[in-house]
Amino acid sequence: MVVRTSSSPSTPATAPAAALAALREASPLTQCITNAVVTNFTANALLALGAAPAMCDIPGEAGMFAGVAGGVLVNLGTPTAEQRDAAREAVHAGTPWVLDPVAVGGLPVRTALAHELLAARPAIIRGNASEILALAGAGAGGRGVDATDDADDALDAARELAARTGGTVAVSGEVDLIVDATRTARVPGGSVLLTKVTGGGCALGAAMAAFVAVVPPFDAAVAASAVWAVASERAASESRGPGSFAVAFLDELAATQPADLDGRVLIETATPAAAEVTR
Repeated sequence: MVVRTSSSPSTPATAPAAALAALREASPLTQCITNAVVTNFTANALLALGAAPAMCDIPGEAGMFAGVAGGVLVNLGTPTAEQRDAAREAVHAGTPWVLDPVAVGGLPVRTALAHELLAARPAIIRGNASEILALAGAGAGGRGVDATDDADDALDAARELAARTGGTVAVSGEVDLIVDATRTARVPGGSVLLTKVTGGGCALGAAMAAFVAVVPPFDAAVAASAVWAVASERAASESRGPGSFAVAFLDELAATQPADLDGRVLIETATPAAAEVTR
């Protein structure tokens, strides 16, 4: 059963189906300053989704490239000195960008950089619950890149970060949470095999950067999460384990159609209208 609450009239939401159709039509150029472990998988996921990936992370070029990209991802998984400088350039280009604060909290270099980049107001912050708590100053981080907290534990921290940046915060978990100043979305589902493949979460941040090129940040995060849930569930149903899942997931990203996303999201507003219950 899915409960769908209508959005506030002042902040109409773009349905995930419409967002996916818009992305496929535009094929937005998506710049990724991301970690070395996931570059190939991220690029392939963006191609399968319908976007155009570009892994441009060289100082002196990153800011220039961000100026022509539709969306930018800054992922702090392996923040080398060059990548840190490239990120600083890219986030000031005026292009909507996504911050993925990988493993912040316990590691000082990336934690300091994440707080520095917050001043440039990311359109979307995407992380697991422990990362969001640490970024908000309400936790010490998880176990490396793994969360030790549940998504709902980070709801207040996500709302605080959204208020501070004026953007959207997406918390990955068994049920993904997406919040902005007035709304909270919940996207249930997805396969646990996403956590067994290097880059499953990092590529989600890249997908949000692609979607934010064509729809507002809240809608971009919701649409990306819905696509990830649908594609991963379908991939898991035909996979024997993580290896075959990774291949099947790329296939299912490409095969997912806008209509497949209907009924995947619950959106609550600050002043919700009457809820409609559908089965």
